[in-house]
Amino acid sequence: MTYIQVFLEIESEDTQAAEDLLMESGALAVTLQDPGGEPVLEPAPGDSPLWPTLILCALFPDDMDLSALRRQAALTLGETNMASWRQETLQDQVWERVWLDDFTPMQFGRRLWICPSMHQVDARGAVVVHLDPGLAFGTGTHPTTALCLRWLDGQELRGQSVIDLGCGSGVLAIAALLLGADRCIGIDNDPQALTASRDNAIRNGVSERLRLLAADHPDPEPADVLVANILSSILIRLQPQVSRLLRPGGRVALSGILDTQVDAVTEAYAGSFALDPPQQDGDWILITGRKR
Repeated sequence: MTYIQVFLEIESEDTQAAEDLLMESGALAVTLQDPGGEPVLEPAPGDSPLWPTLILCALFPDDMDLSALRRQAALTLGETNMASWRQETLQDQVWERVWLDDFTPMQFGRRLWICPSMHQVDARGAVVVHLDPGLAFGTGTHPTTALCLRWLDGQELRGQSVIDLGCGSGVLAIAALLLGADRCIGIDNDPQALTASRDNAIRNGVSERLRLLAADHPDPEPADVLVANILSSILIRLQPQVSRLLRPGGRVALSGILDTQVDAVTEAYAGSFALDPPQQDGDWILITGRKR
């Protein structure tokens, strides 16, 4: 079987209307990408997307007549949004296998590696997180996750307690445990993230040291280290909770911050944390420091 894939670059404010139109018109799936082609998650309700435009990718059966849909989209979304419309035919494949074939071991810092199925890491002294790509949660390929992984690799974590706020796939929590942390708590508001974290922790043999909590659970005991890789607007909103979740002198790493958002996040945290110079990977920033 073949499929038709439609790409449409659209103003972020029109994203929901476009998604609804595509799904109601028979799309098998609709995904979002940033302008650079990276998959992105839906922002939380009330939060603005990070980019002024996003790319919608919709998958349709090959017998779908898209001419009527294109006319309706032009009426609903306007000709400006429609200027980027393009479509291509895809042959049916085992997509999970194709994705895995493109995903190879990656090194972060001196010791830490993320390694998918069907691969192995032979480097001496390597600390290996075994993880396959999923549809929604990070594997380390995005700069925001890579910044956190490199930071964790450079920390002394032996005997430490760690909180991964917004744990997603659990990659940061698992990395911290494999790097020597005594115990870790992963917190997320998405039940699928907690399931993914649990499954990945079992695969990596650290599930007995990982406790997973829903975001509305009462705050656990303050930890020695906290990492949070989430949107900057949420980091700002959660500053009081981040402070509560760290003991005095505890270390924090905040990611998911564009270079244009550094000042706002720094202002929110500077009163409670002694902050280090920011670290940068492309357009993305990592803010680290210690609780005063």
